[in-house]
Amino acid sequence: MVHLIVEASKYLMIFLFLLYTYQCFSVFRYKEQSAKQIRIYRTQRILLYAIHLDAYLVLYLTTQNVQMIGFYLMQVVLISAIFLLYHFLYRNASQLLLNNMCMLLCIGFIVLTRLSFARSLRQFFYLTAGTAAALIIPVFLQNKGNFRRLTWFYALAGIAALAIVALVGKTSRGAKLSISIGGISIQMSEFVKILFVFFIASMLYQKHNLRQVVLTSVIAAVFVLLLVASRDLGGALLYFVAYLVMIYAATKKPAYFIGGLGGMIAASAVGYRLFSHVKERVAAWKNPLSVYENAGFQVSQSLFAIGTGGWFGLGMNQGMPNKIPVVEKDFIFSAIAEELGIVFALCLIMVCLSCFLMFINIAMRMSDPFYKLVALGLGTIYAMQVFLTIGGAIKFIPSTGVTLPLVSYGGSSLLSTMILFGIIQGLYQMPAALPKQSYENAQYKDGKEIKKNGKTKKRAQ
Repeated sequence: MVHLIVEASKYLMIFLFLLYTYQCFSVFRYKEQSAKQIRIYRTQRILLYAIHLDAYLVLYLTTQNVQMIGFYLMQVVLISAIFLLYHFLYRNASQLLLNNMCMLLCIGFIVLTRLSFARSLRQFFYLTAGTAAALIIPVFLQNKGNFRRLTWFYALAGIAALAIVALVGKTSRGAKLSISIGGISIQMSEFVKILFVFFIASMLYQKHNLRQVVLTSVIAAVFVLLLVASRDLGGALLYFVAYLVMIYAATKKPAYFIGGLGGMIAASAVGYRLFSHVKERVAAWKNPLSVYENAGFQVSQSLFAIGTGGWFGLGMNQGMPNKIPVVEKDFIFSAIAEELGIVFALCLIMVCLSCFLMFINIAMRMSDPFYKLVALGLGTIYAMQVFLTIGGAIKFIPSTGVTLPLVSYGGSSLLSTMILFGIIQGLYQMPAALPKQSYENAQYKDGKEIKKNGKTKKRAQ
């Protein structure tokens, strides 16, 4: 009987997730805050709770662990609290981003509970802290001017944090990724990436002549080189791509972007020769079975899991995802594909794509050039993190050790992503995000004010 329930539940979850994913994109056919949009958002939440309930029912039936019931109810309370608090505190928040954030969190809890109940419980407490941060951040963003003036604070704080990790950080799989404070492991690069985006935006929103671009590039290079010194090459790539996109968006000069790509290719070649663990990952990417006993074991097991699951998966608790090393972090996508199926995994990718499109939509609507660059930079960070994680799991690119935002296990990753979503929600509610408003009715070029309607406007600080 249990086997029949597991088999039926996996098809039900796939069907419900397909409906949810379809609505992520069909909602754009209607005007914002229209009755049809509101109905879609409510339907999405019903689907979210249904998927969550279905998964935990199966987990309980297959494990007979009574703790599953209590933990499930704890999650329902927290997710419901997130919806209610956003409703009362931020009525103009993006409902699609809120729904997607909670859906990804629920999927993460489902898979982590299946992999390790203890780690899933720790993730729950990390989320509680992350929720508090995400709810507070939009309030701070209302004082828009202050964030533009903190250019060198972003640079010094970020560089100092990365330098500490490079000097005294704990080594994990060939890279120094974290430091321990009071028994708690903190991956500083997860938080510094937000400071990095704010630094680039504050340098380029007003002036983007050659001198300013060179100065920005030098400081950005310090961030990246510190990550390279820590052998956190996945993080270095993440930062560098965000830098390239923001430089191009600010200057509109393809030469900078093309030159940056050339530099990235050259740096990759140098990194391949300097770092042994990079050579191992490239060898595992090229032919994982040829180095199966060593570097290729993780990627091979990931591919076996995805292939075994097929289109519709084996069902919750029916696969062997724990055979993949560090599956709860870098390769959680493989665990999802094995037990929930490739169709479910593809829907997950589309939900992540929906989040990215909303980030870009918000960036395009911002009249304030500083926050336009911030939204673009954070969107790039998010999209690249998803691409690197999933690309490494399916052997599209070499594994980089990057986690899947909101889904993978990790307190630092979860907290930083919740902060990222909180910033985006704060930007979405700014008057400057309204398409018909201009940034104080003034236009600027390279920091010089331009007269409009016969009046000279001063740039807001």
